Amino acid sequence: MAELLYCRVLTPVQIDDNIIEITLKKLNIQNSFHNSNIDDKTEKYGINSKFFSINKNEEPTFLLAYKRALDAVRINSRTDILNLGINRADEFELISNINKNRLVGIDHSQSALDFAKNRFKAREYLFIKEDINKIDRLNLGKFDLIISIGTLQTPSINFKPFFMSLVQNYLTDDGAIILGFPNSRWIDCELIYGAKAPNYAYSEMSLVFNDVIFCKKYLQQKKFRVTITGREYIFLTATKIGY
Repeated sequence: MAELLYCRVLTPVQIDDNIIEITLKKLNIQNSFHNSNIDDKTEKYGINSKFFSINKNEEPTFLLAYKRALDAVRINSRTDILNLGINRADEFELISNINKNRLVGIDHSQSALDFAKNRFKAREYLFIKEDINKIDRLNLGKFDLIISIGTLQTPSINFKPFFMSLVQNYLTDDGAIILGFPNSRWIDCELIYGAKAPNYAYSEMSLVFNDVIFCKKYLQQKKFRVTITGREYIFLTATKIGY
């Protein structure tokens, strides 16, 4: 109910043996990184942005769905992992707790990359500042797992051709993919279900479904086994059939 009313639930107070007081506090609708006015576009999600204060791993609905996706791709068997749009590198936190692989993260925010480098200092990690659209000039080779959470759907990326190129040029024959499609908004640091679509006063999910189904059909044609899970973030997980 609190989420539907754009509120957060404060710590319940016990009044007596039979009554617990629950208080809802209204969220500040304008306090959102979606309303960011940072001039430097590369720092829209940088260390001084509202988005940077968010830790997705503290949200149970995100964490559980992401953990299931990692289990589905058999994360312990993956040795070369590419993460597109790392920001704070929250997605690497679970991987680092599971095993030590060679991990490559790409982002265009220098301040976010500096934070991630300080957070994960092991030599297996490589953090690169680059526009994801220009990934080809990095000569990275191929990976057996590609992860991208809430990045490939940004307006600056031509999603469908970029995704097909990613599969064709950066994924090994036995590789796997985890894509996270945002179906939510961060308002006053609270995760609110339902993405806000242009020209709609409510959540309208046609664009999300269009991208998800396109990826599913394309990967199935390439002999991948595909599952779609999650809620606030829709997770598409794909593994090669026969491997």
